[in-house]
Amino acid sequence: MVGYNYHNKKTKDSDGLKMAGILYDARKIKAYEGMLALGELAGEDKAWCDALWEEIIFDAELMDELVFYLENHSIMDKIKCEGYGLTDLYIWQMNRYNIIGDTGKNTAACNKERMVLHAFYDMAAMKKNPAVYLKRMTLGRGMDEQA
Repeated sequence: MVGYNYHNKKTKDSDGLKMAGILYDARKIKAYEGMLALGELAGEDKAWCDALWEEIIFDAELMDELVFYLENHSIMDKIKCEGYGLTDLYIWQMNRYNIIGDTGKNTAACNKERMVLHAFYDMAAMKKNPAVYLKRMTLGRGMDEQA
């Protein structure tokens, strides 16, 4: 990005535009806009997306994962919490959907955008309180679980 600094000299910064001592980070704005678009596809309202954004903006690992996801439509899976990554949380979301729908499989009606956003939300929450998520993820599937 090319701009002018407070000395009226041309500047170029790969992460954003420097203006009068202020760093304008276009990557974060694009990530926010991308996350809102994903939220719309997922059927989540702006308030929910903003709550997720508040978690992501202060967590560099989650931000990197979100940017990677928006650019590649896949998860890097670099973040781990208690041995679980975003892929694990996504699969956990998928399994919960299959149980609720009682289909035993992932159908075309399954909203994958919603599941990936919820995986991000769950990772942010898990990093704050891992014990709660470890319990949820290891309790099993009730009567559908085979002995």
